[in-house]
Amino acid sequence: MVSRHKLDFIDLELGKIKQYNLYRKLRYGKVENSHITINGKKLLNLCSNDYLGIPTTKIEFKQLQSSSRLISGNDESYKKLEDLLAKHKSKQNSLIYPTGYMANLGTISSIAKKGDLILSDELNHASIIESCKLSDAKVLIYRHNDMQELQKKLKQKGKNKIIITEGIFSMDGDFSYLKQITEISEKANAITIVDDAHGDFVVGKDGKGTPNYFNVAKKIDLYISSLSKGLGSFGGYVASQNNVINLCINKSKSFIYTSALPSFLIEYSLKRIESNRDKQKKKLEKNTKQLSQGLKQIGYEINSKTHIIPIIIGSEKSAMTFGKFLFNNGVFVQPIRFPTVPKNQARLRISVTAWLSNEDIEKTLEIFEKAYTKFG
Repeated sequence: MVSRHKLDFIDLELGKIKQYNLYRKLRYGKVENSHITINGKKLLNLCSNDYLGIPTTKIEFKQLQSSSRLISGNDESYKKLEDLLAKHKSKQNSLIYPTGYMANLGTISSIAKKGDLILSDELNHASIIESCKLSDAKVLIYRHNDMQELQKKLKQKGKNKIIITEGIFSMDGDFSYLKQITEISEKANAITIVDDAHGDFVVGKDGKGTPNYFNVAKKIDLYISSLSKGLGSFGGYVASQNNVINLCINKSKSFIYTSALPSFLIEYSLKRIESNRDKQKKKLEKNTKQLSQGLKQIGYEINSKTHIIPIIIGSEKSAMTFGKFLFNNGVFVQPIRFPTVPKNQARLRISVTAWLSNEDIEKTLEIFEKAYTKFG
């Protein structure tokens, strides 16, 4: 009889993942402005979420906090940044988390409880999905941007009703229907939460985000966002009224039971907020328009109106082949596959940044045209 090791089942699991072309492995690279170098090969980087490409400023390294914020890690720089973020979102207060993922986990699980009803868009980010599961609330998923289904499901019972959506959806690059959502929410007296990680600092007046872009900012009860995308720094935050922030400080496990971000990263975020973001914002808009129009002229079906441009391939295997061709020709675009997106909706997700020059975009279009000719 052949004895089996107690962890042999893991090899079976990995085998299934490989069978369906879903196996992932880490690639080690070095990012510099609009390029990334992997295994000595320099490629145009179309995978970065550093949308504004704010020029790097010198970081002054200091002693790390090495503690949670409720113990001794609450450096005074946090107060300045949180005040600035609250003002940025026209809210009473804000609270910084180590990541945007942790901000979602901590905030939603603190606010929603048993007896409440959560309505969540089907394309919401994994961090929102997990956050809803962590709460004891009843969770109903409505079809993507389907306002009729949202209204229908919102009629179900719930002590508190909560609608959660992204501002710009991370995989499709489309906008949430925030005008309709806020109207529906007001009529139902529901709480509206917007995860604006991909719109914050990028769209709206002064980069105030997607709700500002649609002129519904005052109707959003809670903003959850990231400091590591449009701002190009690190961390996440929630902005709302004082009692929400106080509740998170007292109940949010992903805030209470983790070490604080180092103060030099907080100060780095402060410098980036106070930089000339408008100049970078205009450059991003120009680059997005140029690349989007160029891809359409080649023949690609482009529906996104934002800096996230997905090219839907279909099968996971085809997406991997397409991505490999681009890599070999000097463009780095990671194929996105299940479970990040639905099965057989694998895609190349282009993230446009202000780092890209005209020459970078022209080269990108040239290589995508070659790919279009090859794959059809």
